[in-house]
Amino acid sequence: QVQLMESGGGSVQAGGDLKVSCAVRGLIYSYYYLGWFRQAPGKQREAVALIDSDDDTIYSESVKGRFTISRDKAENILYLQMNSLKPEDTAMYYCAANAPSTMALIQALNRPDEPNFWGQGTQVTVSS
Repeated sequence: QVQLMESGGGSVQAGGDLKVSCAVRGLIYSYYYLGWFRQAPGKQREAVALIDSDDDTIYSESVKGRFTISRDKAENILYLQMNSLKPEDTAMYYCAANAPSTMALIQALNRPDEPNFWGQGTQVTVSS
């Protein structure tokens, strides 16, 4: 059983930066992907940034160039560095894992409901 717990959300003004973290436990599979997803009120869940077991990454067009996904394998922590934040980035951000999985990241990006393990979420609010 994979367990995920997010931390680091909060409120920031437009143009500011924020980093969220996710502690990952129990990820014993050889092939998987981890990612950050978000859902704003009244909107569908969106995959924001993904990283797979080979450390390949992919980003949604809405955050490309502003957000960076990374991880500390030794500490089993997944990060999302968010720069140049916009009010439209306001959402609940979830850390998730799809394991085991060999799905290509380009496919996974378009399947935001695919992951089988989810954290509880952390709120990010960007004010104008």
